[in-house]
Amino acid sequence: MANTITVETSARHVHLTEKDVELLFGKGHQLTVKKYLSQPGEFASEERVNVIGPKKEIKNVIILGPARKATQVEVAITDAIGLGINAPIRESGDVAGSGACKLVGPAGEIEISEGVIIAKRHVHLRPEDAEKFGVKDKQIVQVKVNTADRATIFGDVVVRVRDTFMPFMHIDTDEANACAANGNVEGEIIM
Repeated sequence: MANTITVETSARHVHLTEKDVELLFGKGHQLTVKKYLSQPGEFASEERVNVIGPKKEIKNVIILGPARKATQVEVAITDAIGLGINAPIRESGDVAGSGACKLVGPAGEIEISEGVIIAKRHVHLRPEDAEKFGVKDKQIVQVKVNTADRATIFGDVVVRVRDTFMPFMHIDTDEANACAANGNVEGEIIM
C-alpha cells in the first residue's frame, strides 16, 4: 500500500517540567530512562505519579521524558470522564485553558490549573516523508488503520513535520480499542 505508516498506541502519560520533577520526586531528581520511544530522544521513565481528579484517582501513571517547558497530562476520553476532568482534544503542548488535576509523587504533590488534555491523533513525519506522502505540516488527513477485524478510518488526524521525527502515527487507548489495534498495525494516509 502507498502512504503506509506504523500506528502506535499512546497510553495515558504525564510530561513534567524540571521543577515539577523535583517537587514530586525530590530536589535534584532526574528522570530515569526505562525504555526509549519511537521518537528520538523521548523515553518512558521508571518514575510514576498518581493523577487525581474530582471523581477518582489513576495510580502509577507513567512519566515520559525528557522534561518539558510545561507540565502536561495526556489521557483518553474514558480516563477524563472517570477522573471527572473536562479535558479538551488538543495537540500536545497546547494546554492553555485545559483541564486541571492534582499529581502526587513520592516526595510531594502539585496542583496543575491547566494541562490535562486528550491528545489529538497525529502523524509524525520527517520532511522527506511528508514530501513522499504529499502532505504538509499541520495538514489534516484521514488514516485508514488496517486491522484484521476492525479496519477503521480516522479523520481529523494532524500531520506534524519535523527533521527530528520518525514516521509513526499515534492514537490513544480508546482509539486503539475501537479498531482492535493489537501488535504491529499499519495505517494508510488518505486525503
